[in-house]
Formats: sequence, structure tokens, C-alpha cells
Amino acid sequence: MKVTVVGAGNVGATCADAIAHRRIASEVVLIDIKEGFAEGKALDIMQTQTTLGFNTKVTGSTNDYSKTAGSDVVVITSGIPRKPGMTREELIGINAGIVKGVAENLLAHSPNAIIVVVSNPMDTMTYLTLKATGLPKNRIIGMGGALDSSRFKCYLSQALDKPANDIQGMVIGGHGDTTMIPLTRLASYNGVPVSEFLSEEELAKVAADTMVGGATLTGLLGTSAWYAPGASVAYLVDSILNDQKKMIPCSVFLEGEYGQNDICIGVPCIIGKNGVEKIVSVELNDDEKAKFAKSADAVRAMNGDLSSVL
Repeated sequence: MKVTVVGAGNVGATCADAIAHRRIASEVVLIDIKEGFAEGKALDIMQTQTTLGFNTKVTGSTNDYSKTAGSDVVVITSGIPRKPGMTREELIGINAGIVKGVAENLLAHSPNAIIVVVSNPMDTMTYLTLKATGLPKNRIIGMGGALDSSRFKCYLSQALDKPANDIQGMVIGGHGDTTMIPLTRLASYNGVPVSEFLSEEELAKVAADTMVGGATLTGLLGTSAWYAPGASVAYLVDSILNDQKKMIPCSVFLEGEYGQNDICIGVPCIIGKNGVEKIVSVELNDDEKAKFAKSADAVRAMNGDLSSVL
């Protein structure tokens, strides 16, 4: 199985490294516009094979999409990263043109590939990719919900002082600081609602920390995070290539689900070999429904800026 990752920056390289290290695919291709950059990252990863014990072939290419031919999954991370003080929305004008061109080049060589979109603003870039390519909606997946949910579970773990892998929780809605919705009501610790262990104030803080999780790291690092985003992509790709049918919150195209139409936004999905195999309907309470509708309005407004690209 072959995976292409476009963009050999921090997120793309970490994603490729995680896929190789976890032996998710037999071949990974890194591609970047910067001369020698993808080749260098790929060689660096390959030089860890004997110490980490994997045999995945990792290669790099400078903007030669012929090397990506026959990919089962392609991951688009390309675009400029978010800088301190910059919102995901401000990235749209620059990244929309990049993502559209990348998607077209990828499909010219891998027409049957499933596309995973990472570039920000992620919900809008996912929508752009769907509309620009005309692919079936099951083959276009935005990974933001997987990342937001992993951050949510991390903050819950810290608040509970319990292992993160014993905690279940999800984040739906837009992949933005003000649009995501951590579902604290449904989060659990080994099947027991976390509300049994945490007060309303503590849960509210967990939700607030989750919503600014990306901005917090941007402020600390001076650029976007990469370990958690890269691992989240690898987790999603693993469920696709190995048909694991995991339920993962992803940004996908809605046609009436959750009361929304003609929008890509985060909802729980079953992810398998066909990409999005099912959108899972979760019964939201009135407050959650209102927040989701507000989130959808914000994402839809941002999509309006795509008129010059589509």
C-alpha cells in the first residue's frame, strides 16, 4: 500500500515518519516544492529503519508528481503554517490556490486515491477539494476532528490524572478556535461519564483549553504544532488502509446530516477502506445543536471566500 504526503514540513514529515514507523504502508512518498527538502527528510527517515525496526520505503521528490503514481491515500499538508496571532481564516486566500493545484496534480497520477486534507483552514480546504475535484464525498476527508479529539482527551487525562488511553471523548464542529465543540457531556473514563469525577467548572476549563489547543502551541512554538497533527493523520490513514472501521471525528460533506447541507464540517464517521463509510448520528442536546449550527454558519461564511478559486 502506498501513501503520498504533500508538504515535507513539520506536519508532513512527522506524518510520513509515523506511517513508516508504525508500518502502516509499504511505501511513503514525500513531495515538496523546495529543492531537495523532501528528499532530505525521506533519507533521514530511512536512516532510522534499522534502529526502529521497520521496512517501509520512504522516498522524496521535488514537485515531481509522477513519483506519486498509484497512491492509495494522499495527504495534503501543503500551504503556509499559521503564525502567532494569525487565525486559520486568514490563511484561506494563500492556501486555497495551493491546495487546489496539489489535488489536481495528485489525481492525475492516482485517480482512485482517497484524499486526506490537513491544510488550514481545514474545513474550507476540504470543501474546496471536494468541489474542485468532483470526487465522491466518501473520498475526501478533513482530519481536524481527529486532532481536536486527541487534544480533548489529553486535557481530560490531565484533569482526571488518569491514563489518556482509558478516556473516550470527541470534538465535533469546525476545526477552529471558536467553532469546535468538545462534547464533555459524552466523554467517559472507562465507560463512566467524566462528570462523575470532574465538576462543571473543571469540564468547562477542559473544553476551553481544547478549543485554544492549537493557538496555545502556536504561541509557545512560534508556528503550528506537528507531533499531534502528524500522529492524527497517521491514525486516520491506518484506519483507511487497514479497513479498521474506527469511529473518528472528521470533516466530511453533509447532505442533511445534523441539519446541515453543502458543507464540510466535523462529525463522527466510520473510516475504512472506502474512506468515509458512514456518518454516525449522535443525539445532541439543545445546547449542542445550537453550538453546531453556529459553528456551521461560521464555516459556511468562510467558504464564501472560495468564489474566486472555484
